[in-house]
Amino acid sequence: MDFDALFDAAKAAQPRAYAPYSRFKVGAALLADDGAIYPGCNVENAAYPVGACAEAGAISAMIAGGGRAIRAILVLGEGEELVTPCGACRQRIREFAAPETPIAIAGLDGIRARFSLAELLPASFGPANLRS
Repeated sequence: MDFDALFDAAKAAQPRAYAPYSRFKVGAALLADDGAIYPGCNVENAAYPVGACAEAGAISAMIAGGGRAIRAILVLGEGEELVTPCGACRQRIREFAAPETPIAIAGLDGIRARFSLAELLPASFGPANLRS
């Protein structure tokens, strides 16, 4: 998987994040089944629980654009620590991605780590669990 285009899209989205409270800006970009790249950035809110993560924004953009499945995703954050998707975003990604879907974690200097969704969310609950 070539993550260069995803990195560029996430890097362009990251400075647009609305993060006046944490000042922690995150960008994300995903490659969808329709071949399009959908970016997202975090959007905070004074009522903290109603903010949105960058991954959630990218997923919403994908659905609005007509995509239905995530083929790869990249998350870009600041600082020295890896900025992996939070637990809620791991589950959001799971709704639209297979366990083997690659997830790249990047900083402003480039990709720092790669995981599969199964590595980040083992023994996950997904759409197949609800089918009889």
